[in-house]
Amino acid sequence: MLQIRCKNNNVTKSFPEGTSLLDVYQEFADEIKLPYPVVSAKVNNVSQGLKFRLFQNRDVEFMDATEGSGHRAYVRSLTFVLYKATQDVFPGSKLFIEHSLCRGYYCNFKKKPTPTPSQKEGNIVTDEDVERIKARMQEIIDLDMPFRRTESTTEEAIRIFSERGFADKVKLLETSGQAYTYYYTLGDTIDYYYGPLVPSASYLKVWGLERYEEKPRVGEQSPGIGLLLRVPDWNDPTKLAEKVDQPKTFEMFAEKTHWDIIMRLSNAGDVNKAIMRGHSSELIQVSEALQEKKIVQIAEEIDRRFHQEKNPVRIVLITGPSSSGKTTFCKRLSVQLLACGLRPVSFSTDDYFVNRTDTPKLPNGDYDFDNIETVEYSLLEDHLLRLMQGERVEIPEYNFVTGKREWNGKKLKLAGDTVLIIEGIHALNPLLTKKIPDSLKYKIYISTLTSISLDDHNWIPVRDNRLLRRIIRDYNKGAYTAQQTIAQWKNVLAAEDKWIFPYQETADVMFNSALNIEFAVLRTHAEIILTSVPKNCPEYAEAHRLLKFLRYFIPISDKEIPSTSIMREFVGGSSFKY
Repeated sequence: MLQIRCKNNNVTKSFPEGTSLLDVYQEFADEIKLPYPVVSAKVNNVSQGLKFRLFQNRDVEFMDATEGSGHRAYVRSLTFVLYKATQDVFPGSKLFIEHSLCRGYYCNFKKKPTPTPSQKEGNIVTDEDVERIKARMQEIIDLDMPFRRTESTTEEAIRIFSERGFADKVKLLETSGQAYTYYYTLGDTIDYYYGPLVPSASYLKVWGLERYEEKPRVGEQSPGIGLLLRVPDWNDPTKLAEKVDQPKTFEMFAEKTHWDIIMRLSNAGDVNKAIMRGHSSELIQVSEALQEKKIVQIAEEIDRRFHQEKNPVRIVLITGPSSSGKTTFCKRLSVQLLACGLRPVSFSTDDYFVNRTDTPKLPNGDYDFDNIETVEYSLLEDHLLRLMQGERVEIPEYNFVTGKREWNGKKLKLAGDTVLIIEGIHALNPLLTKKIPDSLKYKIYISTLTSISLDDHNWIPVRDNRLLRRIIRDYNKGAYTAQQTIAQWKNVLAAEDKWIFPYQETADVMFNSALNIEFAVLRTHAEIILTSVPKNCPEYAEAHRLLKFLRYFIPISDKEIPSTSIMREFVGGSSFKY
């Protein structure tokens, strides 16, 4: 008999060898009483599906869809149901799960696999098409079709997917370096997913599907019609996540996808194949050139608006979530503004922090340093207004050792060619500059919107890109271990949802700091750091998941990453002083 300890209630019970996690949960269900339905579990801090069978003594923790691994298992499973429904209703169609959008997932759907000019109109997704797909999805769920996982040699899996025309999965598996792999079936439909699914379709009770009409993409005359897959709310999975329109975010994804197509990169397999052919230098150079081109365009637009007769721009506001590369972006933008003949002056919101004793606190008693009330924004705004009126203003300096704001005689006066740059998580919050007319402000939102995917149905969460960057930077600076960074990440995300993301669509322009080659470079740095996370701590689950994900990419050295690259902010070797 096995000894299985349930970490939800810290009780140990005996079970026969080969018992499934689902059977274990049924034994503990009345005692742990989770608020929402269980969808997955962690076995010795590694995420597993509920059909996973136990053959040794283990610690088990059951998860609902409010927890990261549980939410991912739910969404993956829902994606498979969507894919099967599209194949059943429109045989031979193509579905691409491209990226998160509007608190759901944008899907590029082609009813006909190879549309010709004469077929284009017939390939447009209609409301009737969506209703037919939704109806089939509900049938699959009502039938409670099981998700079946099969382990095979990678060679056999490649043969199976090759026969079915899944070039994306073939390239991924061919370059993965794995001897064995898993694939899934739902009825007579086969697919590949890099994480666990729920046991069967009836677990998927909360979802939605609707048309998403996009603006014409580059080189197209008419708008495209995609699908928006709606998923449960992270905090309350009994209801759909509230839809939030994000047209500017979609445009930024579309712009990146356009260049991916030109560079013939859409998934991890494409990146790996390019590296194997010796094209990594070219990929780095083109990616960096595209980012520099965008920064030049932004600088030229600021310069144009700075010199307009009425309401010239005097303040540039820059924000973005953690590890999006805001600091290096500001440095590079400053260089381009200088090239335009402007004199950028950085203005730090950190110096306007309230004294530490006045800092708001979280429910657990810790200081809430991300709260807008951490900044004395009324004083900051007063100083900005006086500066723009030509006054000389004494600027405070915050002493992070004593936790107090100090006045050390530092004074600032703007010259006629000066533009102020304010970078920080609250830069786009209206409270910070509510008395300053919008016409005098130029607002920039920066993030890492990863446009490539593992394959057509396995997207890469943009948060994973930023978390990996942050883990590497924190470790290299000696600030935090990987375990500590992962432990803090949930609070970081909660603060971003509250203080950053609500204002991203108010930006004049969005900048994407992600690079196609990035994960191949990050793997070189992150692997050894992630392996240092102890297996007996909760953070090991995330470290294990990130390691598994990174190993889909062939690692490359960072030696050809330029010293001015945004990536240098995280892997080291930047020519900028921070």
